[in-house]
Amino acid sequence: MILVVALVGMGVLALAVPALSPRFGRDTGYVLAVGFLLLGVVLTPAVVDAVASRPVEFSVPWIPSLGIAVTLRLDGLAALFAVLVVGVGALIMAYCPRYLHGDHHVRTYMLLTLFAGAMLGLVLAADLVLLFVFWELTAISSFFLIGGTGPHSAAPAKRALLVTAGGGVGLLVAVVLIIVATGTSDLDTIVAHPELISDSGFAVPVAVLVALAAFTKSAQLPFHSWLPGAMVAITPVSAYLHAATMVKAGIYLLMRFSPVFADAAAWQGSLTAVGLSTAVVAAALALRQNDLKALLAYSTVSQLGLLVAVTGVGTPVALSAATVHTFAHALFKATLFMLVGIIDREAGSRDIRELGGLRRVMPVTATLTALAAMSLAGVPPTIGFVSKETIFQGLAEADFAPWAGGVSAGLGVAASALTFAYAIRIFRGAFAGPTIQRQLYEPAWQFLAPAAVAAVAGLVLGPGVSWLEPLEKSAVAAMEAGVATPDLALWHGWSLELALSLVTFTIGLGLLLVRRRVLAVLWRLPAPETGVYFDRGYDAVEAAGRALGRPHRSGAVAAFAVWPLLALAGLGIAALVGAGGLPGPAPGTSRAYDWVVLVLLVAATAAVVRTGRALVAVAALGVVGMLVTVWFVLSGATDVAITLLLVEALTAVVAVLVLRGMPARFRPTPARRRAPAAVLAGVLGVLTAAATLAFTGWRDRSPLGDYFLSRAPQDTGGRDVVNTILVDYRALDTLGEATVLGVMALALLMLRAVATTGATGPGGPDAAGGQPGDTAGADDTAGAGGGRPVSGGAGRPAGRMLFHVMDMLLAPAMLALSAYLFLRGHYAPGGGFIAALVAGGAVAFGWFARGRAGGPVPVLRALRARPLVAAGLLTSVAVGLAPALVGEPFLTPLHATVAGVPLTTSLLFDLGVYLIVLGLLVAAVSRLGTAGLHSPDVRARRVVLRHLRESR
Repeated sequence: MILVVALVGMGVLALAVPALSPRFGRDTGYVLAVGFLLLGVVLTPAVVDAVASRPVEFSVPWIPSLGIAVTLRLDGLAALFAVLVVGVGALIMAYCPRYLHGDHHVRTYMLLTLFAGAMLGLVLAADLVLLFVFWELTAISSFFLIGGTGPHSAAPAKRALLVTAGGGVGLLVAVVLIIVATGTSDLDTIVAHPELISDSGFAVPVAVLVALAAFTKSAQLPFHSWLPGAMVAITPVSAYLHAATMVKAGIYLLMRFSPVFADAAAWQGSLTAVGLSTAVVAAALALRQNDLKALLAYSTVSQLGLLVAVTGVGTPVALSAATVHTFAHALFKATLFMLVGIIDREAGSRDIRELGGLRRVMPVTATLTALAAMSLAGVPPTIGFVSKETIFQGLAEADFAPWAGGVSAGLGVAASALTFAYAIRIFRGAFAGPTIQRQLYEPAWQFLAPAAVAAVAGLVLGPGVSWLEPLEKSAVAAMEAGVATPDLALWHGWSLELALSLVTFTIGLGLLLVRRRVLAVLWRLPAPETGVYFDRGYDAVEAAGRALGRPHRSGAVAAFAVWPLLALAGLGIAALVGAGGLPGPAPGTSRAYDWVVLVLLVAATAAVVRTGRALVAVAALGVVGMLVTVWFVLSGATDVAITLLLVEALTAVVAVLVLRGMPARFRPTPARRRAPAAVLAGVLGVLTAAATLAFTGWRDRSPLGDYFLSRAPQDTGGRDVVNTILVDYRALDTLGEATVLGVMALALLMLRAVATTGATGPGGPDAAGGQPGDTAGADDTAGAGGGRPVSGGAGRPAGRMLFHVMDMLLAPAMLALSAYLFLRGHYAPGGGFIAALVAGGAVAFGWFARGRAGGPVPVLRALRARPLVAAGLLTSVAVGLAPALVGEPFLTPLHATVAGVPLTTSLLFDLGVYLIVLGLLVAAVSRLGTAGLHSPDVRARRVVLRHLRESR
């Protein structure tokens, strides 16, 4: 349960940010830092147990039919990454208050906390499906963090999302193949029995896909370009992304799957080759950078390459090096990013060419930078020295080929020598030489403290690296149980790795002495440092899409409708061929009144097709809907009939709102196009009807229908089978569909905001000559865009007054009916969707009465789409998670009897659906109701009428 508390605690911290911000402002970061530390304290007992080889686990069923569960597990490897996520996260949060400025801190704090929660969930996930969910959440949250700094950040954020999401697709396919091969999604079982994959025939594609996912996430060649581009994000985001989250997710995935593929020479060779190539190339690219942040970005790519390489080697020593260097990298990279942020804030630049001599005016910052750069360069007595020597030792053990050990160690030395050179360049570029900006001074101690903690920890943990041994050994044991790892120490005596370190320092100093020549050579080398190849590929795909879509660019509906209609015809023919023709009618399936309804439907449809008037077409289409409603009633589908009836009514409202800005008559269709359209429509209608009959028509009730009819009362306590299917048996489907409706509502509000802004312009409503309140504001009430009806004088038009009086009478009754239908939905026709449609009808009727939604009922005047959608989604998800408290799967209905009244959580779930649907309707009326109010004609009419009133 501790793991659940920690994970949920991250979500609670994120949700608490809007409430904390008005009180603390940007200092909310300090509160979040304390919250991270408290979560670390909560996790401490579990970490202690994990280090002692007693993994802590929590599991509840999620999709029992597939054997998928929400399983969290903290072993040694997960403990290592969890410590980094929480510990570095606390430092970043404590750093943010003095770095951030303006009003963007709420968004930043929320996203950073959600980012931390996603990474924590990733390392705790012990089920492959759950791991994939958190894997994608890290990509999505990083996309918003990277893209939140302005228009210039859109392209880098898009590149980061596309690259990492592409790897995520590969991971998803790998997850499916693993489940097919092993019959389980439990990660512990899969790792403990690698033969299940190796003997299945899926070993090669799974290994390739897992490696691809890790390479994209951890920015390995050739997918490295997104990470330097992500430096457009603010420094706290960059520091957290590089030190403890996102890019470390790929390393974690490789470490987690190391036991599965460790014995495969292809796995070892591929990871080692890609990792070392990345390490050397990225280190050379880092050395040629002048922007300190870009230099650190390429440095991260290089260090991640070393981690990938030693993970690929897979020996106990190499895995030990991977764990220690993961910890060391988190400390020195977080320190360096935070200090570069301080330099940028104080000096106004990160460019080495514009800095110099800052050690005289910022001595503390210079000292901390020197400590972190020493750890990056692997200079004793820092922890970076210990991890680098262990890396050399591990690379020398590579044995996937006869020459692998020597070549790997040599490339490791080359990468480390370049690292030594650019680490010195970081310090020299900012702090050595003459002081250019003498007016600078040390920032506040609160700004320096987080970086100081990380820098000092990197220094202390060099001589005290033995303190990390329990965590390191438990992490290696989680990857390869029962193996012995070397003891960690700052000094092991004279050894091969010490000799390689001396060679590294010598080459690094040599590069420093001839730095001008080296830099001149590096700057002449071609290098797509800004993702130019990716951008070219993306542009080529876009160009291909435009070329494919060019034939369909037309203002005519036919150009878009012909292809899906032809596809429908093809499906109909295939269905008929597959079914062997049409089945004969079952007894009782054809009734005399069905033919009456059919004849009326044909007549109404002909009216829709033949009329040239828009309002007549809407009315005739409504008649079609009403006749289908009658047909459903005659067939006994009362729920469906009520739903369709309400949808038809609201569709008529929406159509009227849309038609306000359109001509009263349709554009005439040329005679030469009518005949082909009629023939195509007739053929498609016959084929579609035949296919429907072949699949579903003229048959008795299905076994599944019998099952629901017989089992629903005892399984759910409900007697209305349609409603029980929606909120009990298939609640997950309903939640997904409701989420789509919520997204549609938010999209409508965004379109409304854009339309309103574009219509009124910077001058606001009065600039266009209208009255205050004539145009839609920024809120999302359905009535925000109504404004007073223009009648040429005081008062309301007679038609509007009639609607107003009717609204006063009908709105309370419609709300009462809505509540009645909602409460009876589990036992009789009704439910959340139908009840929301009724309430939405009251909202729409209020718009016609007043030019805005609302009316005599206060609750209608207070309706806003965003809170409704948010409350609905939160309610539905909370109801779905509640069964986990009693060990039941997600969305399992819970039943109880209180004071003789049967209660079920399905009612609360249905309430969430109600709120989401109502929010969509409020947004639709708001958007469509104001769509025509800002057109040039309407604005011009308002100007004329205002002048007429003034002249009177």
